[in-house]
Amino acid sequence: MSKQTAVNVLKIEAEAILGLIERIGTELERAEELIAQAKGRIIVSGLGKSGIIARKIAATLSSIGIPAFFLHPVEGAHGDIGMIMRGDVALVISKSGATDELTIILNHLKRLDVPIIAITGNPSSNLAGISDVVLDVSVAREACPINSIPTASTTAALALGDALAISLFERKGLSEEDYAALHPGGSIGRKLSYRVSDLMVSGNDLPLVDIDASMNRVIEVMSEKKLGIAVITEHDRLAGVISDGDLRRLLQRVGRPLELNAREALVRSARNNTPRTKPLTIEPEAYVARAVNIMGQHIVTSLIVARMDNVPLGIIRWIDMSLAGAV
Repeated sequence: MSKQTAVNVLKIEAEAILGLIERIGTELERAEELIAQAKGRIIVSGLGKSGIIARKIAATLSSIGIPAFFLHPVEGAHGDIGMIMRGDVALVISKSGATDELTIILNHLKRLDVPIIAITGNPSSNLAGISDVVLDVSVAREACPINSIPTASTTAALALGDALAISLFERKGLSEEDYAALHPGGSIGRKLSYRVSDLMVSGNDLPLVDIDASMNRVIEVMSEKKLGIAVITEHDRLAGVISDGDLRRLLQRVGRPLELNAREALVRSARNNTPRTKPLTIEPEAYVARAVNIMGQHIVTSLIVARMDNVPLGIIRWIDMSLAGAV
């Protein structure tokens, strides 16, 4: 029973988000334009569950370099509206659009000619009527049995806030360097501050073996470097890799695997006897975040670090990134 309830909740909330797609249009573009052209800050406000969503949207905007802060409606009514200035833009979130506690803030915003963007589930509400831009996040139903607990509605509001933020992110053309500068702490900061060259195994620790070397030599280097892999080169260019798994496959397929050389082993050790694919590589100047993404997509735990001319420089491993706190 609990499993089916969970499935139903997820379906309802997913439908709420998908229902927003057909409403994406000029209103979202106008909201983006107002925020992008703001001379001041973005004031994000809401009460109750909408307030929690507002806090998150404000944090997301700030994380991409758009000055934003959350203003609690009640605290605003008791003096905090003094933080609002001409040139600011307001983003107000309310499911009903008729929250009494928002009235004082809304009146103050209008007195200062601060543009108001409403994210509301009631496009015909008072909030919608006085706003410059209305983003409709109405949902067919909430995910609870009594259709009252804010669930699908808050999910829809959050998703639309994320869509607006990422649209602004792309508009600003932020680079990885820009994002790293805004997130100097934690694993996000480390992923975007560390370069691959900072964490890779390189130099004398790199298990390089020429393609014509014997398998005895390959195993000797793998044992010496203790990385579970040998980087095979031909004329100093990357030709492939031989891993512990490749050695196991050779033992299963070849009667006398030690009589092979590295070139032959590359051919004979492929998974499912299919042609070998080129090793996954990454440039040393790349951010560790990119290495994390590549490893996740291909379900591998290491990448060969190579120059543009395919000369191998190192190996970056998941365990080294983990020890550095980047994953």
